[in-house]
Amino acid sequence: MSTSAPGSGIADQTVPAAQSALDTARPPGRGGWLGRLGGPLQRPGDANRRPAWAEEPTVLEKIGKLFALTLIVLVVLLPLYTVVLTSFSSDATITEAGGMVLVPGELTVSAYSAILSGGVVTRSILVSVGVTALGTLLSTTVSVLAAYGLSRTSSLLHRPILFLFLITMFFSAGMIPTYLVVSELGLIDTYLSLILPGAVSAFNILILRAFFMGIDTGILEAARIDGAGEFRILGTIVLPMSTAVVAVVALFYGVGYWNAFFNAMLYLQDSAKWPLQMVLRSYVLEGVELPGSELTPAGVAGARPPASLAVKMAIVVFALVPILLVYPFVQRHFTKGVIFGAIKG
Repeated sequence: MSTSAPGSGIADQTVPAAQSALDTARPPGRGGWLGRLGGPLQRPGDANRRPAWAEEPTVLEKIGKLFALTLIVLVVLLPLYTVVLTSFSSDATITEAGGMVLVPGELTVSAYSAILSGGVVTRSILVSVGVTALGTLLSTTVSVLAAYGLSRTSSLLHRPILFLFLITMFFSAGMIPTYLVVSELGLIDTYLSLILPGAVSAFNILILRAFFMGIDTGILEAARIDGAGEFRILGTIVLPMSTAVVAVVALFYGVGYWNAFFNAMLYLQDSAKWPLQMVLRSYVLEGVELPGSELTPAGVAGARPPASLAVKMAIVVFALVPILLVYPFVQRHFTKGVIFGAIKG
């Protein structure tokens, strides 16, 4: 058995048996930051260990994460809690609190009774629901068809049409030319003016296109050999495989239509056709009471009108609830759809 001469560099690089056994006995992820890779107490055998962010968190780190998540949840839920509680509070409770209510007091549903008893607010809710449903269906359908056509690189005028879509993401005609186009089409003071001017988003089409291009072409070619046309391939093969990204795009469109008020401010002259967000803007932000709105509960003779702040917060609740109800059903597709649509293609 040969031995290495001192200073040769061979024996100096050998880890002692005791040190190696100690490193093996200690499980990865233990010892906190001091004993981790790059820590001040890092030992010679720690060079091959996992980095700190890939290790099992310590008890102190778990407590810190729990505290941070709890703080974030409170920051998000506290404004919603105050809005809902204020909408159910009486005039005396709101006056005593000096505005938004944090501690429950006298509760009443007079604000919701006034809104639902009729008037412009109830009508605006129906308008927003109709515009959102029809607009989301139209926009999603057009975007899926356009994205599927652009995902087939051998389709007619593929590159010029794709270039036109890309241009619209960086340049727009502006508000005045758009208004003139809407006016010449006879859409002023119609519900279509809330849908058609922004019916298609180039960004959403590119997300769908990237996802469609990631589908195995062998599956599509096999369907064509069996005699399937493009619409049948899209409906029976592509869409079932793209549920996540289509759901996310539909959510984008739905939230956009539900929250839109600028088109209504430009194109609608009749306040009876205003969507909920336009009523919310006019009543809550500007403090203007709309004609036809009822602030006194129906069927109550001589009843006092509910507090104006309670009515404002009730309108805000009506504007928030639909999105809060729909989002949990789409949330499980959200991350998958956006990431897959972004990295493929």
